[in-house]
Amino acid sequence: MKTRLLLALSLLASLSAPLLAEDGVSFSHKDWELACDNTLTCRAAGYSAEDGAGGSVLLTRQGGPDTVTHGRVVLADTGDDDSKQVDTLALWIDDRALGNVVKAENDEWTLTDAQTQALISAIKGSGKVEFRGGAEPFDLSSNGAFATLLKMDDAQGRLNTPGALVRKGNQPESRVPAAMALPVILQVKVAKADPRPLTVDELALIKPKLIASLTDDDSCDNLAPVDDQPEEGAEPPTLTAVDDTHVLIAALCWRGAYNEGYGYWLMDKALQGQPQLITDSGSDYREGVISEAQKGRGIGDCWSTAAWVWDGKQFTQSSDATTGMCRAIRAGGAWQLPTWVTEVKPAA
Repeated sequence: MKTRLLLALSLLASLSAPLLAEDGVSFSHKDWELACDNTLTCRAAGYSAEDGAGGSVLLTRQGGPDTVTHGRVVLADTGDDDSKQVDTLALWIDDRALGNVVKAENDEWTLTDAQTQALISAIKGSGKVEFRGGAEPFDLSSNGAFATLLKMDDAQGRLNTPGALVRKGNQPESRVPAAMALPVILQVKVAKADPRPLTVDELALIKPKLIASLTDDDSCDNLAPVDDQPEEGAEPPTLTAVDDTHVLIAALCWRGAYNEGYGYWLMDKALQGQPQLITDSGSDYREGVISEAQKGRGIGDCWSTAAWVWDGKQFTQSSDATTGMCRAIRAGGAWQLPTWVTEVKPAA
């Protein structure tokens, strides 16, 4: 408990002003992580202490006063055809049964509000949390939970209120900021056009501009390799018409063992203006949407994703998320942990 108290004091020293998650918040500590999106909805995920063992718990809470924290569970799926089918899963805390959890879609399990609160109380301290019913009990680690839940309280502006998960106080719930509205993007149809390779003259004209658009945070070594040798097998940069006045330039920026990233730039049709870099890690462009999907490691148990939608003037980011830690829980990742969410509607 002394260690937790010291951790709390060090964290609170950095929480003197509300963090608030209008632009998204990401945080991880030991076996727990947090993602809060721009609407102030926060999701905290916890895991077993060992990769591929047990499963994961997700705690989700919307922004605003008096909101409830909801809990879900997934068990690790090894992909073994002989693995035991789990029909009943029970929550145990400190070797005391707290009832079965409810099986939901996608092989997920839902906790009741009472079970969720009991779980939170346990992981804030030294309680032992187990889910029994699988081939082996799923022991939920509490390492990092205290710091993660404290960060959640801070991101939602709950510190020192009765509804805080960790740092409770007597300040009124009414001071908790309301949830932010979901941004709406009106998606405009793009021209029906296939990508074509840039001509030699076009590439000579715009390549210096593409390179100049990069910042220290961008990575596009293939566009300007130090040895003047581009990535072997890389397709030449392409141009795709977006509408009557805009084109999209795509070029391979980097390639690793199990990922590759393409740069996408918006330019005027005449290629005379300055290109606008949208991403240096894109994966695909299709029907007005630039998408990004990158593995966290080769086995594909964790991913990061993002997307940008054409709104008639620019490509506006519509999503940004990860699937959680690389803990071998499931192929494709255990959860969706967004830091940016929107509603995309077709323009009238």
